[in-house]
Parts: sequence; C-alpha cells; structure tokens
Amino acid sequence: MGARVNIYLFVLLCTNVLSAQEIVESIEWDASRKLTWEDFRGSVPLDAVPAATTASGISYEYSANLMHHEVYLDFEVTAYFYPNESWYKPDSCDAFILQHEQLHFDISEVFARKMRMKLRSTSFTENVKAEIRKIYQETLTALEDLQDQYDWETNFSRNTKAQEKWNARIKEALERLPE
Repeated sequence: MGARVNIYLFVLLCTNVLSAQEIVESIEWDASRKLTWEDFRGSVPLDAVPAATTASGISYEYSANLMHHEVYLDFEVTAYFYPNESWYKPDSCDAFILQHEQLHFDISEVFARKMRMKLRSTSFTENVKAEIRKIYQETLTALEDLQDQYDWETNFSRNTKAQEKWNARIKEALERLPE
C-alpha cells in the first residue's frame, strides 16, 4: 500500500495595513452596542467641512487546509469602528447626526456579512490566498461605493427623508443577512 500524502496549507492573514507590532484601538460591531460621541476621539482637522467622520471598515483572518486538492477554509470577517480616526464637532452635532454616523458603521457590518456569505459559498483552489484577497478587494470597493452613495443621497444627514429611507434599508439588510 502506497504512502498517503496529505498536504496542509496553513495561512493566517490579517488585512490591517498596519504592522503587526502596532496596535490600533477598535470597536467591533455589535448589534447591542451603539456608538456614542465619546467613541469619537480623533482630532478634528483644521479644514474639516463635515460635522463628523466615522472611520470604520472590515478585516479578515483565515486558515486554509488543502487536502486531496480540496480546500477547507476557516475564517473570521469583522466590522470595526476606529475611535482615534473618527471625530466630530461638538457644536455642530446632535443625536440625528450620531445616528447617521452609526449607519456608516452598520453599513460596514452589512459588507462583513456579505463577505462571510461569499467565503462560505466559494469553492477555493490552491490559489486560496489570491482568491480571498480578490473577494476582499471587491467587498471593499462595493463598501466604499455604498458609503459614498449613502452620504450623497442623504446629503450627509441633511436630507431627513432620504436618511429615513437609508435607516430602513440598512436595518432590513442587517435583519436579512445572517451574522
């Protein structure tokens, strides 16, 4: 009987562009925890036009096992809010604007869920690293496009009717998409 050969490919990749030694404070998205103005600890740029800015995004980690030319993937995709990169002008902000900023964070969670779904439904090859990176880049592009569309359509929260529509749209997406 010939020797049985199993090839294991272990890959751990964190998409943070910061070095592994640099620790960035972040808040993981949680349905039971809403942002407060105290979470916005960044410095307001001197030439800032907006009343507030939310820095949020998604990151992922994964390990992949390749056995008999079949890839088994274990992964985590997480939406984060970055307090030290997020800021607000206290004299210009109220609860309505905070809710607008919360929705930016919620949109990041929607795309984290979409990426999880895509990773679960994809059959990967030996090029799993490149394939996951492509899914991540596509997710980031779509996330950025929707964040821009959100701000444009709501006029940065000034259009209350559009803001209400976006609130309902993102709430429905979070209810529909599995965590």
